[in-house]
Amino acid sequence: MGGFRGADMSDLIPPSPSEEAYAVDEDQGDVFTIEDPVALFAEWLALARKKEPNDPNAMALATVDESGMPDVRMVLLKDVDACGLTFYTNLESAKGRELAANPKAAVVFHWKSIRRQVRFRGGVEPVSDKEADAYFASRARASRIGAWASQQSRPLESRFALEKAVAAKTAKFGLGEIPRPPHWSGYRIKPVQIEFWVNRPFRLHERLLYAREDVSSPWTKEHLYP
Repeated sequence: MGGFRGADMSDLIPPSPSEEAYAVDEDQGDVFTIEDPVALFAEWLALARKKEPNDPNAMALATVDESGMPDVRMVLLKDVDACGLTFYTNLESAKGRELAANPKAAVVFHWKSIRRQVRFRGGVEPVSDKEADAYFASRARASRIGAWASQQSRPLESRFALEKAVAAKTAKFGLGEIPRPPHWSGYRIKPVQIEFWVNRPFRLHERLLYAREDVSSPWTKEHLYP
């Protein structure tokens, strides 16, 4: 533990809120105002975009590796519609390899500024080449070069090696067009479960779960104990 050796580690964990602290929690009222779960998520995301300091579209993406060990990391949501949630990545990254072997995933959005979160679970499918090309073309030029230079998730001998790779790709493409790398594309999570969570005092939070048998089935909903 290095610098923490001999220290009281309990000091790192905030204490449970007091009765007084709970009493001043803002009452958000009724937040489940839309029946359709995708539309409800869009409403919450729009609110988070106004309140969250940065990256309101950030989501923790969970996958599993070949041994069944869970893996999780933050990625950015880049599209959402009735079909699902879309994000982009290097297909040869850890997440890309794991999704190729087991095309199922879960994500969670947690917005501390509005004290709400949303969880999704479902199967995953690749986006079309047309979708991936269009999104890749919309990225900043330096980001497009980075997608060619980075061997995502693989060992890096030094920061200089990455900078050298970026310089080499910059020189290669010059002022010309930068095509999408064949190893870079997107995935769409097609949810069969969407759970909405809102903070309430004394840990008596509200949870509303939407579920369906498959993507062609209608949604059902039920409230869950906190």
